[in-house]
Amino acid sequence: MSDVEANLHVITRQDVWAGFKQLVPISLFVIVFGLAFGLAATQTGLDDATIVAMSTLVFAGASQFAALELWGTQVPVVPLIVTVFAINARHLLMGATLYPWLRQLPPAKRYGVMVVASDANWAMAMQAFGRGKPGMGLLLGGGLALWSFWIVGTWLGLYFGNAIQDPVSLGLDMVMGCFLLAMVVGGQKNPRMLVIWVVAAGSSLLAHWYLPANSHVVVGALAGGVLGALWMEKPNEH
Repeated sequence: MSDVEANLHVITRQDVWAGFKQLVPISLFVIVFGLAFGLAATQTGLDDATIVAMSTLVFAGASQFAALELWGTQVPVVPLIVTVFAINARHLLMGATLYPWLRQLPPAKRYGVMVVASDANWAMAMQAFGRGKPGMGLLLGGGLALWSFWIVGTWLGLYFGNAIQDPVSLGLDMVMGCFLLAMVVGGQKNPRMLVIWVVAAGSSLLAHWYLPANSHVVVGALAGGVLGALWMEKPNEH
């Protein structure tokens, strides 16, 4: 392993700032969904401080929207936990694919970085690693950009949410999907990654066809995540 490859996990302030700036364009679309969440949350009766605190501490857009669907005077805790786990099960696959670099960090840094791991900054970090370049700055800095813009969007939704009540009607729901597809196409390509993605996709499809609704998210992430954890990347596998 070369010295460059051995230091791909290193996090510098310059890399974090560069990662932040690189994710700003996609973060602008996150504002729109944060705005929609802020509006939806106010309609459930939650107060402003609680809504902003939820976006600040949770930072999981789809899970937060799902929680609103179950919110009421009596919150069904078990269904809420199961729903949130199902939606976020893809992070198991993210963690497995990042593990070759995360394991070289001290626990505090390792879990600190993963707190802000999301689809977009994970995809860009993996693409950087695939090119033999440091990706932790993208993961952390990009995550901070997405997180901060999500909070700003939520706050704006409390006051100006009526302007965009249906982001889907504007096609904005496709932005993240198209972005991730572009990252996958341009990302790391080797037999290991191909097999992991095929297993995850195949398992997810089978679960979608034969198992209860939304279980495909958990099944696909578990299948790909377990395989990625068991089949560790070798130094020359780029």
